[in-house]
Amino acid sequence: MKFELNGEFIRLGDLLKAAGLTGTGGEAKQAVQDGLVNVDGKVCTERGHKIRAGQKVQFKDQTIEVVEQQK
Repeated sequence: MKFELNGEFIRLGDLLKAAGLTGTGGEAKQAVQDGLVNVDGKVCTERGHKIRAGQKVQFKDQTIEVVEQQK
């Protein structure tokens, strides 16, 4: 799925929630802390990690491709 980024970056936990892959910020935090989320193919355990356009985030069987918002 593609996620249009509004701004310079979005924090990893917020992205999971905004993309609908977790229901709450708490679920997102736990998933990241448990090492279940990959950023650009590497496990990321920092939920505040800044995600920018061009990066890919994998969680469960979903891949989020972060793109710049179309103007």
